[in-house]
Amino acid sequence: TPQMQHMMHLLNTVIDTPADVMIEGETGTGKELVARYLHDQSSRSNCNFVAINCGAVPEQLIESELFGAASGAYTGATQSRQGKFEFAQGGTVFLDEIESTPMSLQIKLLRVLEERKVTPVGENKAIDLDVRIVAATKVDLLTLVDEGKFRADLYYRLNLVKVSIPALRDRKPDIPLLFKHFSSIAATRFHKPPAPLNGKLDSLI
Repeated sequence: TPQMQHMMHLLNTVIDTPADVMIEGETGTGKELVARYLHDQSSRSNCNFVAINCGAVPEQLIESELFGAASGAYTGATQSRQGKFEFAQGGTVFLDEIESTPMSLQIKLLRVLEERKVTPVGENKAIDLDVRIVAATKVDLLTLVDEGKFRADLYYRLNLVKVSIPALRDRKPDIPLLFKHFSSIAATRFHKPPAPLNGKLDSLI
């Protein structure tokens, strides 16, 4: 559909630029798939793609999870820990559900994005970073900004390139293509012939 062709044109235009990317889309529209496309088709593809669900990491651990931690930085830290940003060196960091990032961490995340440096918890020396940041959200972040639940400066820093993924209900002519794709995958996996299209799809389109 034209919506998807427009989205792919935008992705291919920015694929090797240093600009960070914000992906917007409802749950299930394929935000991580788009992020992986940006990584896999770029010059960063030989380095790590690191996906982080900002809503799934406990708030008390998210700073050390992202930035790393020195031995003894907190109770139970018996050895140094490499953070996700450092592990993604040369590659891509995908921040899923960025709207779930605690306010206490947002200012630190903003500093990392601006300086391209990260300081592990308990360390004084910063580590230079060469990473691309791709963030994703299923909500209207500007609404959260207006409500004081998301920092405006972080929003505008992440939103250098905005990619909006249309919901499937808005691109129904793509359904047969998707059906053939997933049918082919299932046929290969289960050693069966691909399921044929039938008239029921016509009513959907």
